Amino acid sequence: MTEQLPPTAADRHTTGDRIDTLLAAAAAGGTIARERSEELVRLVTDFYGAGLTRLLELVHERGRLDDDTLAALAADDLVASILLVHGLHPYSVETRVEAALASVRPYLGSHGGDVELLGITDDGAVRLRLLGSCDGCPSSSATLTLAVRGAVESAAPEIRTIEVESAADAASTAAGPLVPVDALFARLHEPAPAPDEAGATWQPVPELVGLDSGAVTRLTVDQVPVLACRIGADLFAFRDRCARCEQPLAGAVLARRLGGGPADAVLRCPACAAHYDVRRAGACLDADDLHLDPLPLLADGATVSVAVPAPVAT
Repeated sequence: MTEQLPPTAADRHTTGDRIDTLLAAAAAGGTIARERSEELVRLVTDFYGAGLTRLLELVHERGRLDDDTLAALAADDLVASILLVHGLHPYSVETRVEAALASVRPYLGSHGGDVELLGITDDGAVRLRLLGSCDGCPSSSATLTLAVRGAVESAAPEIRTIEVESAADAASTAAGPLVPVDALFARLHEPAPAPDEAGATWQPVPELVGLDSGAVTRLTVDQVPVLACRIGADLFAFRDRCARCEQPLAGAVLARRLGGGPADAVLRCPACAAHYDVRRAGACLDADDLHLDPLPLLADGATVSVAVPAPVAT
C-alpha cells in the first residue's frame, strides 16, 4: 500500500476547476440537473463541515486547542482554506485583513505610502484608504491598489467587495470603486489570477520564500525578467533591467548606503555602476530622473507572489 501524499496547491486548484466544470456540464442537462448537482455539493460540504466542527470541539474539550495550535491551523494553506469554507477559521475577518495589510506595508512604504483599514461592514465589504504618495515612484495608485486588493482577497476570500479610496478621495468624500469578489467557489479553490487595470497578474514565486537577508536573485516570472532581494524580513522585486544602461543586473549585490543604517540598502549595476535605493522603489542615487521598475510583491511567510505585466499578444 502506497502512502498518499497531501494535495499540493496546484492539485487543489485543479480540483476546484473540476468542480466548476462538472457543475457547468450538469447545467446542460437542464435546470433540475443543475440544482441537484449544486445540492449535492452543498450536502457534502455541510457533512464534512459538521465533522470538522465536532473534531475541533473534541480537541478543545481535551485542552489541546491552544493558541499555538490555532496559529498552526491558520498558517497551513490547505487547512485554513477548508476551515474558511465551513466558517471555522480561528481568526476573525478583521484580524485576517489587518494581517494582510501588514504584509503589504513594506511594499507600500517603499513607495512612500501606507494603507488604513476604515472598517468592515456586516454584508462583507472592506473599506480601505491609501495614504501617502509614490514619492517620485512611477507606479500608479492602481498598481498599489492591486497589491492591497490581492492581499485582502487571499486572506479573507469571503469578503464580497473592497472599496479603496485615496487621501484625495477622502477629502472630497468620493468613494473609490467597488471591486466585486467571487463569493461562492472562491472558498473552494483559488481562481487563476486576473489582470488588473494595468494588465498585471499575480504569479506565485516559491523560489523567493527562503531567500536570505542581503541576497539578490534573478529569475523569470511569466516571461518577465525579475530581480528580487531581501533586506531583513522585507522582500523587494524589480524588472531585471538597469534604468541607465538598460542592461540586465547580472551580478548586482546589495550594499549599505553611504552614511546610512543597516537597512538602507543600495543596488549597484555591475555594467554602468549606477546606484539604486531599494527601499525608495529603486530610485537612482546618481540621476533624479532614473529609477528601477518596481513590481508589487506579496509575502505571508508561507508563499510569495509577484505581480508582473501580462504578456503582450503578437
